[in-house]
Amino acid sequence: MARIDAFFKLMHEHEASDLHLVAGSQPILRIRGDLERVKYKVLDNDELKSMLYEITPEEKIKVFEETGDLDFSYEIPGLARYRVNFFQQKNGIGAVFREIPSKIMTVEQLGLPPVISKLAMLPRGLVLVTGPTGSGKSTTLAAIIDEANRKRKDHIITIEDPIEFVHKSQGCLVNHREVHTHTKSFSAALRGALREDPDIILVGEMRDLETIRLAIEASETGHLVFSTVHTTNAAKTVDRIIEVFPHEEQGQIRSSLADGLRAVVSQALFKRIDKPGRVAVLEILIATHAVRALIREGKTFQIPSAIQTGKKYGMQTLDDAIMDLLKAGIISGDEAYMKCVDKEKFKPYISAPPADFTEV
Repeated sequence: MARIDAFFKLMHEHEASDLHLVAGSQPILRIRGDLERVKYKVLDNDELKSMLYEITPEEKIKVFEETGDLDFSYEIPGLARYRVNFFQQKNGIGAVFREIPSKIMTVEQLGLPPVISKLAMLPRGLVLVTGPTGSGKSTTLAAIIDEANRKRKDHIITIEDPIEFVHKSQGCLVNHREVHTHTKSFSAALRGALREDPDIILVGEMRDLETIRLAIEASETGHLVFSTVHTTNAAKTVDRIIEVFPHEEQGQIRSSLADGLRAVVSQALFKRIDKPGRVAVLEILIATHAVRALIREGKTFQIPSAIQTGKKYGMQTLDDAIMDLLKAGIISGDEAYMKCVDKEKFKPYISAPPADFTEV
């Protein structure tokens, strides 16, 4: 057993999402969104480096010492997997570990709207799950892939950096590929995937123009493609994808995206006040004919209105989802105000002036 495993067991016992180990500081856990220090000595750089290198493959150590940054995954059988990031900082080495539960929760267990399950059964197209870092995108995507894995008889390929949730083949054949370990890059793996008879492709993150282009092409050629983008709502997601491309290509990409897109799920995590834990709040855009026309014509500013009028298709705005949880007594008025879009609508529910005075 590696020395560092004791911290992972502590992390698991406290239901922490992240563990921070940084030279010059005590260990720190993120529990339900807040950082809490562990009662332990301040970590010494040499001792911490030795502890971290104990679980790091030799070839990865070489990469880290050359670049000062490293991403990989680590697993403790029977406990959990961890997404790992090493970095160099002023006092020496630092590391952050995100726990990836070994058990994949279903859409129902996560309390997600029923339309999310339907996304797993789409025959083709592009489905994007968006939100800031730590908003639960990977968990939602894992639940969707799990739904497909249980109910379909298809070939699923996941391309991630690093591999997070591990799906055992059930109704589907599932192949996991890790960038920098099994393939050179997202775009190289995606290009290769098109020759590997896939039905469903999960691209961990659409980071660059080439990956985005290939993902859109795959969605247009009969594949169901899932991916993530770091944007906060559906309209911004569409704009971000189009703006990645040179100006002279944007018209064509707008048309291709309109044809391929099937849904955008934007989410944020809120602290619960009814019981310990956090809850995901989702904005859902379904790419109906009307929505595709807005994308094709460059009228993305009208997407929020299309979501408002598309409730019968399973669409919902972020503010409506927040209001439902607020009225049900699940989240606080202050956090609802902080993360909503229409501040005036939520002002009556706050107990004190907003923490972000720029939002007044």
